[in-house]
Amino acid sequence: MSKILAVFGATGHQGGGVINYLLNDPELSQKYTIRAITRDVNSEKAKQLKQKVEVVQGDVLDRASLETALTGTHTVFAMTTPSFGPDGFEVEYNSAKTIADVALEKGAEYIIFSTLPPVKEISGGKYTKVHPFDAKAKAEQYIRGLPIKSAFYCPGSFMENFQSQTFLSPQQASDGTWVMTRHTSPKSLVPLIDASGDTGKFVGAILAEPNKYEGKTFYAATALYSLEDIAAAISKAAGKTVVYKQISLEDFRNSLSFPTSLIDIFAEGFKYQEEFGYFGPDSKKLVDWAVENARGRPSTFEEYFEAHPIQLT
Repeated sequence: MSKILAVFGATGHQGGGVINYLLNDPELSQKYTIRAITRDVNSEKAKQLKQKVEVVQGDVLDRASLETALTGTHTVFAMTTPSFGPDGFEVEYNSAKTIADVALEKGAEYIIFSTLPPVKEISGGKYTKVHPFDAKAKAEQYIRGLPIKSAFYCPGSFMENFQSQTFLSPQQASDGTWVMTRHTSPKSLVPLIDASGDTGKFVGAILAEPNKYEGKTFYAATALYSLEDIAAAISKAAGKTVVYKQISLEDFRNSLSFPTSLIDIFAEGFKYQEEFGYFGPDSKKLVDWAVENARGRPSTFEEYFEAHPIQLT
């Protein structure tokens, strides 16, 4: 009899990627029955999912809904979305804690949690405002302390962001070239992952051999790319001249029209990444291990753009 796998974020990049991977894997699709959990079961994406898997309503801010959604589950793929308010750290941490507590209460046997590196800890307290990373990292430590088996998926920067976060995409200069700007060195390394296409390859490895990977973390990316490599790949994919330009921290902050707390996250996050490495000082070694143990080869940045053509406008 197959085990129920509850998937949070079912209509997003990560949860949706896990679901699509499992449905197309002959072994895992027999081993697990998917229960997709989403806040709005009437959204267009949820309606499309209903044609393939069970879809149930679950909201991290409504504990009763989670108690219903997680009843009878064996394994839970849990993820949280950042909260950017003044108490964003506490909101996101408590969301993850509630999912884990309810999963345990309802008899689940395994949690796979989508985590991120502890920026404040790795930087020795230098960078303290990257709340979405630190909240997930604290939640990971909480889950590790629970009497339930667990493993962790720690994704790099999403390739999708270069198309969805247009404020960080190349902008056209007066001479007709396109310029991608950050306040960090062109040699600064970024681990990239096709979140929709490849999350399932890493999480699928855990689902196939949960005992082997219990307590382990997949630092999930296809490779580390320098910012100038990223600009070159976008240039090739878009068929336009794209260059990388390092600008001052002040100019970078002024280029973002967001609340200060959100600007802080990007400003500190990128500097942390340049100084300490996205996953810390062993980033390359950690990524290499994850790729080696993934259930399928992750897509390169170039392959991602072949499948998802980029338009610079």
